Amino acid sequence: MNKVLIIEDDPEIVGLLAIHLTDLACRITSVNTGSEGLQLAMTEEFDLVILDLMLPGVNGMDICRRIRHAGQSTPILILSAKSEEIDKVVGLETGADDYLTKPFGVREFIARVKVIFRRREEEETRADLTNRSQLKFGALEINMDMRKVTLAKTRVDLSPKEFELLSLLASSPGKSYSRKQLLNLIWGYDFEGYEHTVNSHINRLRGKIEADIARPQYILTTWGVGYRFNEEI
Repeated sequence: MNKVLIIEDDPEIVGLLAIHLTDLACRITSVNTGSEGLQLAMTEEFDLVILDLMLPGVNGMDICRRIRHAGQSTPILILSAKSEEIDKVVGLETGADDYLTKPFGVREFIARVKVIFRRREEEETRADLTNRSQLKFGALEINMDMRKVTLAKTRVDLSPKEFELLSLLASSPGKSYSRKQLLNLIWGYDFEGYEHTVNSHINRLRGKIEADIARPQYILTTWGVGYRFNEEI
């Protein structure tokens, strides 16, 4: 559920926005002064701030500017009766993501909000994929896209299965996998009798990335279960 902050002093507009945002499964917080809105925007997390420009206290442009100066990337949609092109340009250059002129059509408002939410989801997905494709644990680095592993900046040559095994474990530090689970996930075997395959690959992997295989730093044994990647690195 997306959290939306409405900073608007016209109760009729607030009511209209709230109705349609609720239909989009949003949780609404609304305030009618600039100072209240600024305080909330700076202290709580929101997925969207809908901001009027002409507000009691702190005006909307100052709110937008101060949110951006604080390093916050929360999307901001400005609603304003100011329809001059220069006003829109200033609003966007100040850091707003979109600018909608009053009076506005409900359909256009909904469409613009959906675009903002979709863009934010796409950015989060890209960031998540980037984070997952570049894993770093101390001196050990794993590049998922390049299928490359380096230890203290020196490349480590792994077999395809060794790389897949390391990638799986490192993607969920602290999560323990049984030998049977690893067989099924890495090799596709779903029956007993091949646990030694996992053990031998773990031993070879440890031999390549651990300084002391008797005291592994990265791939740990979960006694009675199987293996896990060290979550404390």
